[in-house]
Amino acid sequence: MVPTQPRPWMAADQKPGTQQTYRLALTENYSGSEVWIPVTVWKGAKPGPRLCVCAAVHGDEINGTGTIRNIVREQPFEIAAGELVLVPVVNILGFERHSRYLPDRRDLNRSFPGTATGSLASRIANSFFTSVITHCDYCIDLHTGALRRTNFPNVRADLTDEGIRDFARAFGSVLMISGKGPKGSLRRAASAVGCRTFILEAGEVWKVEPGVVGYATRGIASSLRSLGMIEGEPYKPAYRYETDSTKWLRATHGGFLEFHIAPGEILRADDAIATNTSLAGDEHHIIRAPRDAIVLGMTTMPSVAPGDPVCHLTFPKKRSLSKLEAAMEELDDESLDYQIREDLARNLHVIDCEEDEEHEEVEEESRE
Repeated sequence: MVPTQPRPWMAADQKPGTQQTYRLALTENYSGSEVWIPVTVWKGAKPGPRLCVCAAVHGDEINGTGTIRNIVREQPFEIAAGELVLVPVVNILGFERHSRYLPDRRDLNRSFPGTATGSLASRIANSFFTSVITHCDYCIDLHTGALRRTNFPNVRADLTDEGIRDFARAFGSVLMISGKGPKGSLRRAASAVGCRTFILEAGEVWKVEPGVVGYATRGIASSLRSLGMIEGEPYKPAYRYETDSTKWLRATHGGFLEFHIAPGEILRADDAIATNTSLAGDEHHIIRAPRDAIVLGMTTMPSVAPGDPVCHLTFPKKRSLSKLEAAMEELDDESLDYQIREDLARNLHVIDCEEDEEHEEVEEESRE
């Protein structure tokens, strides 16, 4: 699907060294009134690349919205070259309804690049795509976990493309998942027309979590440094793990979960992830790690039915896992990489697995 001819760049006449907010009309509502979103353009004094940072393509994923608002208001860095384009909400109709989707129940992030004569979702996608994305060289699309899920911060990008890979690595995320993205997603459509794009997945819907805002802001600043748009060197994480292999573990029985792990944790084969119990507390079974893994994300809803997703895992090689464990042990308790783990864990009731405790006691006795 080929987008219509791009519209003139909204900030073409903006003076260098200034910041200005524009209204981008996307569609009309049922009364015929214009529906628009704010787009802030921060232009450096020197020529350079144009980077778009956008959020809430899914209308309920507002951690990115909080991040962009923080950058607009606090101006934590100074743009020296190029243009930074900040879009706090793309799916404004979903945002106003606290919904992931548009009013017609379509997913905007499966509708890009869209068409000017298609469905509501297709028209909105086309309007944003031709007005903003086709004018940009790079894009960072900020997301969270879906409803009733949380994600440990991870970057998702087509790591087989050298240009996208270098840009995505500069963000400084410790976890990176390789893939082109679903058909119709913003990152896939944008990358196809030369706007190198990756997404950050972090945190939960309907929240602005301080740790996620800090993590995303640091990564955006690091990306800007890699492009020469602000001064300084890109951030280098203590470790980095890249993979294209992930899997959701699902509940085999209905029940109430007692969690034993949190996002970002490293698991060894057979480690307890959650105990599935009855409402009276009787144990049904224990969900365990099928092999060595890292927790990418998990459900935040303790009650489950058979087949419900419980934990999203990625599976590193043993040598990689040992290196990750060593790097994690050396993290400063005050570091952002350490604090983000603590922050996300506070949103869950995590308890030790009694069976594992009994097993450890037996092992200790046998050693004595």
